[in-house]
Amino acid sequence: MVKAAQNRFNLSTQRILDRILTLHQLNRQEHLHLASLLLANHRLTSEERRKINQIFDQIQSGQIKLIDEGFSSS
Repeated sequence: MVKAAQNRFNLSTQRILDRILTLHQLNRQEHLHLASLLLANHRLTSEERRKINQIFDQIQSGQIKLIDEGFSSS
């Protein structure tokens, strides 16, 4: 049962990572989620860890935008 839950988690994480890398943007909640996964030393595959690091590198270089969903600029 734990293994099944972990597989669902990995699938969900993989979908989030793929979406971010495809759209080149993520919201603050997703950013916090990814940072928490890394900082909590969560059970990530090497591929998930590589993609998360790639996303953070691309945020720093301006290739991925960090957006504020639901907030108006006025």
